[in-house]
Amino acid sequence: MIDIRSARIEDAADLVAIYAPYVEKTAITFETEVPTVEAFASRIEKTLEKFPYLVAVEEGALVGYAYASTYYARAAYDWTVELSVYIKQEVRGKGIGTLLYNALERELTARGFKNFLACIALPNPASIALHEKRGYEQVAHFKKVGYKFDTWHDIVWLQKSLVGENNED
Repeated sequence: MIDIRSARIEDAADLVAIYAPYVEKTAITFETEVPTVEAFASRIEKTLEKFPYLVAVEEGALVGYAYASTYYARAAYDWTVELSVYIKQEVRGKGIGTLLYNALERELTARGFKNFLACIALPNPASIALHEKRGYEQVAHFKKVGYKFDTWHDIVWLQKSLVGENNED
């Protein structure tokens, strides 16, 4: 059974342990140094001031997390958020990302957010599939914008909008 709850500052060490392999072994994140537990705790605290930051718990252990962040720091973008999700390597493919996204999108919608964005480094077919299954569509492709592991990487932006065709909510 997977439980979803709000992240707490004291989760930082467990979340760093989930995030570290993505930093050290993949281009899924363009971060190149694993953040310290203190830095990660600060990120959690700052995120929770404005956005949801959720964790997935299985049998008492944290197995994934998802959060929203500012897309762009201008008032007109206040209804738009960027979403991120990271799942412990050993439990990927069990639907934990879907559970986290369900809860995250539900909470963001309740708070009035209208546009959900995801920036995905390529290749990442699992993340693309997760987002497309949830109704996200690719709206941009930037070529060779991130350099990690001696290789240039493309990114794509995917969007899910709750704004109707005639600008209605």
